[in-house]
Amino acid sequence: MMRKLALACVAVFALGGCVESGSVKNIDATLGAATDLVRAVTLNDEQAKALALQASQESDSKNKVAAESSDYHKRLARIVSGLHNEDGLQLNFKVYEDDSVNAFAMADGTVRVYSGLLDLMTDDEVRFVIGHEIGHVKQGHSRKAMQVAYAASAARKGAVATGSTIAALAASEIGAFTQAVVNAQFSQAQELRADKYAVKFMRRHDYNLNAALSAMGKMQALDQGGSHSLLSSHPPSSTRAERIEDML
Repeated sequence: MMRKLALACVAVFALGGCVESGSVKNIDATLGAATDLVRAVTLNDEQAKALALQASQESDSKNKVAAESSDYHKRLARIVSGLHNEDGLQLNFKVYEDDSVNAFAMADGTVRVYSGLLDLMTDDEVRFVIGHEIGHVKQGHSRKAMQVAYAASAARKGAVATGSTIAALAASEIGAFTQAVVNAQFSQAQELRADKYAVKFMRRHDYNLNAALSAMGKMQALDQGGSHSLLSSHPPSSTRAERIEDML
């Protein structure tokens, strides 16, 4: 732990430079950056859940959440009936009224589905996507994304350690952190492992396994790439579809 702290302090000085003697604000900012770097290295599951709760609240405040009376909300409630405790994770679901074909999950059990995804996919296809996103959480991929976001937070704080906008940056930090987590890009291996988890998820709940393939077929047709979840281009949807077919 002491070695990690020392490395964090070295990184802070590399990022922020030396601090003038007697400058309390600069020292506070530098120490804040050091704390974030240590957390980025040592972030555990409970800390990840606490951060995810903050990030989910921030995300909900910046997006149009479908009302309980809306058709989108009612449909998602039907799709996820019985899924509020999945593999030890307490889940909570909401729909964002947004044309993006996307979804994400966070370490605290937050699952958000975009209306564009609901418009494109059948109920079981949506379940496959949800299983995929839960897979990222259960296999620690989401926590690793938070570690990266924390490191970025530390870099920003270190960079302004000699400036006069520390308070303003601190106020906006959760927004930048949330964007980094929601839009996290996963590796090829992580995406394939999440697909494998999703197939097991479909089997466990006796959902239609063919929906996994048809969902990937729609992703191939859309082929937007470059965003989180099933639209990720790492690996391409055609490769993932082949792997899923082998699993089935």
